[in-house]
Amino acid sequence: MHAAPQGASGMIGSVADAMLAAAQPGSEGTPGPDDRRGAGLERLASLGFTYFAIAAFMVLYLVSIDWVERLLLQSFRAGVEQATHVNPADGPIVTQIQNRVSEFVSDSPWVRYGGVRVNATVLGADGQTPLYVGGGKVLPPPPERSLDGVMREWIELLPSIADVYVSVPHGSALSAGIFVGYGAILVQGLVFYTRRIARQAEAHLAAAVAARDSSADRARAIEEELVKVRDRLLEIEPAERAQAAEIDALEQERVDLHAKLRELAEREGQLRASASRAGELEGERQALEDLLEEALQDVSNKETEIAGLQDRLKNESKLQAAQNKGRSREVERLGKRFGALYRNLEVDDRAIADLVALGDESQKLRAEEVLKRLDDESDSATIRRKVGGLPPHLSVFELGFAGKGRIYYMRSERGGYRVLAIGGKATQKQDLEYLSRIS
Repeated sequence: MHAAPQGASGMIGSVADAMLAAAQPGSEGTPGPDDRRGAGLERLASLGFTYFAIAAFMVLYLVSIDWVERLLLQSFRAGVEQATHVNPADGPIVTQIQNRVSEFVSDSPWVRYGGVRVNATVLGADGQTPLYVGGGKVLPPPPERSLDGVMREWIELLPSIADVYVSVPHGSALSAGIFVGYGAILVQGLVFYTRRIARQAEAHLAAAVAARDSSADRARAIEEELVKVRDRLLEIEPAERAQAAEIDALEQERVDLHAKLRELAEREGQLRASASRAGELEGERQALEDLLEEALQDVSNKETEIAGLQDRLKNESKLQAAQNKGRSREVERLGKRFGALYRNLEVDDRAIADLVALGDESQKLRAEEVLKRLDDESDSATIRRKVGGLPPHLSVFELGFAGKGRIYYMRSERGGYRVLAIGGKATQKQDLEYLSRIS
């Protein structure tokens, strides 16, 4: 009568030990509070990595723009200094420096295609005489081609002092290329990181499902064992109260196991939430791709604006051609009128064109008044001086009008005078070059 209760007591003890082992937190297949805390930290880390990647992208873009400006500054500074090294024997120093610096800056592919802004300033050796300022040419002084004049100009202006400022605007083609390149790298990095997070979430979810299935199998086995023990206890003597207490303890442990199963279900829900977070990261990646497309659209808009400016320049060229046509008609009209009114003057086409180019009617009337006096051989048409710096076989004189205006003329082979050109202080250099080529 006592052998059966002892066997039942041993079986109950083994089942209780198994249930206690299954209820221990942190055992194999059962996630504890540390695992849940680790999942929360992983979600925070994924958000932090995304924000860090975006911040690093912006910092890297700005730093790259700064380094590109530094490198281009060194390159353009060396080029401008090289362009200021001129030979006085090749012509006026100021003109050489202006032409060489202007060609170097405007022909640079960084300026023409990359949208880089370059502002160069070149001063003479005295630090006061401007030779090239801010992309525009400074009006050079009248050339002195004597040896003393060339040496004095060389000593005063050379070596020149150059200062260069280089900037890469954020809307230029170069900065847009840098932005798009780094944006592509950022998007790829976020794609790889999102896939890695998704794989980790799937692995955690699979582990939680496996732990839940294992605990459910253990609970079913314990339930079956309890049923067997309850059946056997019905066959033994009612005096065995200790065995009944052990059964109550097993039932309590079963309740605890059900509570543990509920915790595992909650853990599964958290892991599924982590998987949904991976979907949110995918949405953020899509948003970044949309931002990149907007940046590309901005670059396209800039190119459209450039095309519009080119069309405007073409229209202005057509307008200038129409103005030149009207000016040629006025030149023809003045030529016929001078031929009819001034019998003692031969007025070249160049002089008539210069008269039309004066624009101001008061200047034209004063110039024609001097031409009238020259045609009448009046004493008031005094010769200011003979024009110097021309070939020896040319005897060209000049008459003044309206302060700084000049009329260049010479004796005609048929008698009277031949008017060669009309200009002023600003066109003196071009006029002298034209006069030196007259046969």
